[in-house]
Amino acid sequence: MQAASPHQTTHAPGQLRRAVTSSFLGSVIEYYDFLLYSTAAAVVFPHVFFSDLSPTAATLASFTTFATGYLARPLGGIVFGHFGDRLGRKRMLVVTMSLMGVASFLIGVLPTYGQAGTLAPVCLLLLRIVQGVAVGGEWGGAVLLSAEHATGRRGLWASFTNAGAPFGMAVSTVAMSATSAAVGEDAFLSWGWRIPFLLSVVLLAIGLFIRVRVTETPVFARAEREQKTRASAPCRSLPLWDVLRHHPRVLLLGIGVGLSAFVFQGTVTTYLISYAVQGGFPRQTVLNSLAVSSTLAVAGIIGWSALSDRRGRRPVVMAGAVAVGAYAFALFPLVDIGSTGLLVLALVLGQSLVHPMMYGPLAALYTELFSTRSRYTGASLGYQIAGLGAGFAPLIFTEVEADAGSGATLLISAIIAGFCLLTVVCLALLGETSRTDLTGTGADTPAHLPADGRPETAQAS
Repeated sequence: MQAASPHQTTHAPGQLRRAVTSSFLGSVIEYYDFLLYSTAAAVVFPHVFFSDLSPTAATLASFTTFATGYLARPLGGIVFGHFGDRLGRKRMLVVTMSLMGVASFLIGVLPTYGQAGTLAPVCLLLLRIVQGVAVGGEWGGAVLLSAEHATGRRGLWASFTNAGAPFGMAVSTVAMSATSAAVGEDAFLSWGWRIPFLLSVVLLAIGLFIRVRVTETPVFARAEREQKTRASAPCRSLPLWDVLRHHPRVLLLGIGVGLSAFVFQGTVTTYLISYAVQGGFPRQTVLNSLAVSSTLAVAGIIGWSALSDRRGRRPVVMAGAVAVGAYAFALFPLVDIGSTGLLVLALVLGQSLVHPMMYGPLAALYTELFSTRSRYTGASLGYQIAGLGAGFAPLIFTEVEADAGSGATLLISAIIAGFCLLTVVCLALLGETSRTDLTGTGADTPAHLPADGRPETAQAS
């Protein structure tokens, strides 16, 4: 059977729209839960679960539990990737959403340190690990649900999963802000912070209703049919072993490409929030600014990803890496001026304009690096290992701030720029991926651009 071209329309457009809508809304719900924790880790948990420590130590401890969620994400990618490559994308997405919703709800009913002592932060840590495992399995399946349904403009359609992350952050930030404004400062730190976490159970019901209506991706279904019709099909190797044995080079280069995007993401959405509050900005002002920039980031992610369908993943992501590397040196001076308007500008430029250039096209790029039978595992593993940058950046930068004093922000900016340089180098070695045929078997090196340096223009699905 001849492999269909990735630009040849073979699927019903209605299924693509349903898959994209499911991926986006599912991602919004998952990242509402996951990133709600990041906001709480910056402004609430140091007071609630680490009240016996000094302010700096409490912030470090809170960011440490935040980072464990990112440590658990590769594990989730491996576990759910394995079963997603064996049993299908859809089934795993129902499980990951259920895990996330239950874990977030339970965080909302945890006792504080004052009520349960060290048991409280231990339980918080365990539930954060469950969150990490859940979101680690969610991203790969949600991206493949869109990318493997798409017959053209793969960068655009896959990007809706990534666009769900900042929108989920915007919703979680608004939930935190609205709750704080409604109940007041004292009540918010006492019990009000629990409300956004308890709402997770409502979002879980909505998300599961959406997920069960989506069909399996045509690319995976086709691979399953071909496997069953072979007269003597060989025993499948483990998807993880297939990735490590046949795709080690692209896995490592893919991780290098994504690291800078996640380091900068952790900087602007978590570390900078704590930095601004400690610098004298009212918490409500900072959260409102973050909500604005997160909402605008949705358009940035989709727009830059659509451009990557026409110009290629590599030019767009590389331009983003250069822009972020330069902007890192302007980010903290803008905040240090103390103007609310400049704080909003700093977040909008960082999170909504330059960061999406790197982050948006990653959804399609990671799916284009691996073959169908190991794509869930490979894409998840590469993305989630790179995602460790977002988990550890706030923790590392808080340590840098404590050790370096007045020169800390310049050093932090230099570290961000260094990761951006790594992205540029890895992109140069990786090559262009946008013409890769997802129905093919995959190779250790992705497809390259034609002589004119531009990918073929995808037909509309």
